[in-house]
Amino acid sequence: MAAKSKTMQQIRNILQQKANGLSIRAIVRHSNYSRNTIRGYLRLIERSSYTLSESLKLSDEALGELLFESETPPTADPRYLHLQQKLPQYAVELKKRHVTRQLLWEEYHESHPPEGGYGYTQFCHYLNQHIANKDVSALFVHKPGAKLMVDYSGDKLGYIDRQTGEIIPCDVLVTVLPFSSYLYIEAIPDQKQEYFASSLGNTFGYLGGMPDCVVCDNMKTAVKKANRYEPAFTELIEQLSLHYKVTFMATRVRKPKDKATAETSVRVSYTRIFAKLRNLEAFSLAELNAQIREELDKLNRRNFKGRNYSRHDLFVQYEQPLLKSLPSTVFEVRKTVMAKVQRNYHVQLGEDCHLYSVPYDQVGKQVKISYTQSQVEIYADHRRIAFHARDRRRYGYSTLAAHMPENHRAIHQQKGWDGAYFLSQAASIGPHTKAAIGKILESKVFPEQTFTSCLGALRLAGKYGKDRLEKACSLLSEAPRVNYGILDNILKNNMDKKYTTGESAFKTPAHENIRGPKELF
Repeated sequence: MAAKSKTMQQIRNILQQKANGLSIRAIVRHSNYSRNTIRGYLRLIERSSYTLSESLKLSDEALGELLFESETPPTADPRYLHLQQKLPQYAVELKKRHVTRQLLWEEYHESHPPEGGYGYTQFCHYLNQHIANKDVSALFVHKPGAKLMVDYSGDKLGYIDRQTGEIIPCDVLVTVLPFSSYLYIEAIPDQKQEYFASSLGNTFGYLGGMPDCVVCDNMKTAVKKANRYEPAFTELIEQLSLHYKVTFMATRVRKPKDKATAETSVRVSYTRIFAKLRNLEAFSLAELNAQIREELDKLNRRNFKGRNYSRHDLFVQYEQPLLKSLPSTVFEVRKTVMAKVQRNYHVQLGEDCHLYSVPYDQVGKQVKISYTQSQVEIYADHRRIAFHARDRRRYGYSTLAAHMPENHRAIHQQKGWDGAYFLSQAASIGPHTKAAIGKILESKVFPEQTFTSCLGALRLAGKYGKDRLEKACSLLSEAPRVNYGILDNILKNNMDKKYTTGESAFKTPAHENIRGPKELF
């Protein structure tokens, strides 16, 4: 009834004028209420056991019961009971695309006798009343420093590529502390895990600490299986939770009110940050975020409408002291993949197409590769068997000598030989050995051809001792050529013991059978 929208004071005014003898037409002229409205209230009084004078003496509560409880309750109407059973279904159908109230009423009217069903207006009244009753909002009181709400904005920002002039679109992550509405906003290349983790770490850095809990929706970055009661989080979220010592929570599917503050903050960012940047140009992601930060600081320090304090004031006074301290190390996203050890005792990290060595006795086994931006760890049966610095050379190899069998290790070592290596090894034995190795290196056009001879010569020190090798090399100081075989013969035949150090074993001694001038000898 339209009269229900009138206040009790307005109703008393109508009754008082009628009690004073005014006609309905006069009351209409004085009050500007419709004739039917005035008649409706007067009829309700006539149906009761009270006169106008007696009804005016009643309290507002008693007069309200007299006027409104005398009406026939809707629940006594069979049409109402029939419609109430269908209203939940109609409310669901109305959410579907292209479905209107007119269409629902026509379907209702077809399934109900025309003489017994409600008309379109009354049908819409009860349907809207049902939807309004189901769509009530709960009041949430947030504790300071307890939660951080996270959401991506629907709209994107972008920067200009200097070389191509192309606008590079960027996703925008919006985070907010619901108690103070203190915001942090950052543009990121996309919604991949590493960028989400980096931006969340920047959020904690901006706040100067961490709350107890982070609330997000069912974004793929965070939730791998949505569930109202026990959502399954991704491995990234588990890593973030352990590193920052915070709890992660996911909202219910299609329940944006679970993080209403984040939704509101996204709308605020559109008007206070996106709109402010509409005419500015950025030529890198860093430059774009610098512009965002400038407007963000202004927004956080701007007083709330009609109040003398800002988001920043509430944050500093109530929330910042309650935040947990930041960890001492920077978080790195850690990914895990399984791989089979190849016959060359290497496993391939598919993301980079790079191969890393493991101990050769692991060939053919399944291992787990755990890697971050800077390092690669390889595990077999929960035991770490290899550790490498991450290398992004496609189809390259990172090989540790300790992982090789003995024969492969020797070959690998040989690949790293050069003249400087053998000279340095010889110098550690003595100057004569260094000179002898130098002669061996110079004996071939290509020094690489002499490397095995140098290696054999140096290994004689292990067999006969460094002192004997050094003395043997001194005996060859004036020899026209030096090689491994000559040194081996000298040491094998103990020739180094027959001469003094520095004496040439290849200088012909003086005797009478020598032809030529004697002064030559």
